[in-house]
Amino acid sequence: MSGNIASVFSGAVAMASFAAMLFFLKSWRQTLDSFFLLFAIAFGIDTIARLILGLTRVSDEIEPFFYCARLLTFGLIILAIVQKNQRRIR
Repeated sequence: MSGNIASVFSGAVAMASFAAMLFFLKSWRQTLDSFFLLFAIAFGIDTIARLILGLTRVSDEIEPFFYCARLLTFGLIILAIVQKNQRRIR
């Protein structure tokens, strides 16, 4: 894929992640449920990582940063789901 097209797609995904972050922040402010806060943080991290990915030229030295950011993002989402399910069981 061409570098310009990849940057446009990365920007589009960053914008979608930012919109999701705002949605979950609004839900958290209304309910104060940590589930929504963890999702908002996860999408915020994804937004930043996607923006950096779209604005930089990825080299072998910087590439692991993006994998770590995604690992953290998905880890927070899993944590939010596990916590929510544990509260329902109690």
